[in-house]
Amino acid sequence: MIKVYAPASIGNVGVGFDILGAAILPTDGTLLGDLIQIKQSKEFQLTNIGTFAHQLPKNIKDNIVWKCWDQFCKIIKKKILVTIVLEKNMPIGSGLGSSACSIVSSLFAMNELCNRPLSTNKLLKLMGKLEGEISGSIHYDNVSPCYLGGLQLIIEKNNKISQKIPNFKNWLWIIAWPGIKISTADARALLPSQYTRTTCIKHSRNLSGFIHASYTMQPKLAANFITDVIAEPYRSKLLPNFTQTKTTIKKIGALACGISGSGPSIFAICDNDLTAKKISKYLANHYIQSKQGFVQVCKLDTVGTRIIG
Repeated sequence: MIKVYAPASIGNVGVGFDILGAAILPTDGTLLGDLIQIKQSKEFQLTNIGTFAHQLPKNIKDNIVWKCWDQFCKIIKKKILVTIVLEKNMPIGSGLGSSACSIVSSLFAMNELCNRPLSTNKLLKLMGKLEGEISGSIHYDNVSPCYLGGLQLIIEKNNKISQKIPNFKNWLWIIAWPGIKISTADARALLPSQYTRTTCIKHSRNLSGFIHASYTMQPKLAANFITDVIAEPYRSKLLPNFTQTKTTIKKIGALACGISGSGPSIFAICDNDLTAKKISKYLANHYIQSKQGFVQVCKLDTVGTRIIG
């Protein structure tokens, strides 16, 4: 039996719509992500457990893990008979890469069990394809950091899908899920089909500035460039008191703040424990909408998906 862990992730990271993503790991050691257990068996079996297993579809063929198994078998041209247990610890529609966690952990585990018939690149392409079936379009800003770890820039050039870029080791990433759900497809539908030249220039400046500041190790400059002119102006209305929340936590000391993926989770970045605690306390008291909601102080998960047992 193989047990695999796939971490949560922050898609877009504000400044990089669909082309920038960060894998995260809570500083308290909590495994914020999904777990897959897989072993060979006489027939295919799938069991769902975990905090958010009740959110999964009842029909097994609608479950993304079944779709991963089906597509994997078709690609390797062999029907592998396995028993899979999905421990669904990530809320669906949270903006923290929940679907990516299930997809990446499942495909990674199957590939390991079969002695790695698919290369890293082929596996990542399959992950992106399956993610696209859920969100409505292929994008890698969650599956890539979830799989490979760190802060990933999606390049899709020279047969390479993404590239890990430098990160600031003292940055703390505070994430808050309010306990409500937003569909990725619905959130994408809010975005305009065209943007003005001014907006495109601003977006290019912010993204290129962030990448430059990351490679030249200028943390304050990098944080100043984390500005979302593509999605946030349209998606912020879906989030509870987002504008007020962002204003307040930046006054507390956040270096940057934005929507995680399609929302409703948000992220904030700071560079010391005291500020992280203050931001966490504010978010817990003012942003969380239900008992299931949570706040976590994280670092970047530089490893990505791995075997843990």
